Amino acid sequence: MDDLYREIIIERFKEPLFRGVLEPHDISFEDENPLCGDHIRIDLRVDENSRVVEAAFSGHGCAISQASADLLLESIIGKTLDEVKQLNKQDVLDLLGIELGPVRLKCALLPLKVVKAGVYGLGEASDSLVEE
Repeated sequence: MDDLYREIIIERFKEPLFRGVLEPHDISFEDENPLCGDHIRIDLRVDENSRVVEAAFSGHGCAISQASADLLLESIIGKTLDEVKQLNKQDVLDLLGIELGPVRLKCALLPLKVVKAGVYGLGEASDSLVEE
């Protein structure tokens, strides 16, 4: 089963479905992982019911961070901002489907950290946003 998930990660890294920039956007936030240099920006458009209707990410980084961003954005389209706020690290790990060491875990969780900081309207992202 790990091989299937690894293939999905490589596929989403090479051909992401949600790479881009949304202009205009309703929510935008970016941050980086200082340990490895991964950088992610996420833009969201929401409707009048605070439901995510479009999402895009840009930036650079390893296959894990880029695939995680792509899979996460796919999973939040159609969710309300309150539902997005409830996402946690296990949700991201379930999307990726493989075991990760501590360094790769930071890479995988960067997109969640960025999404939640944007949704909460924070000026600065914090690791506490993903620790739940």
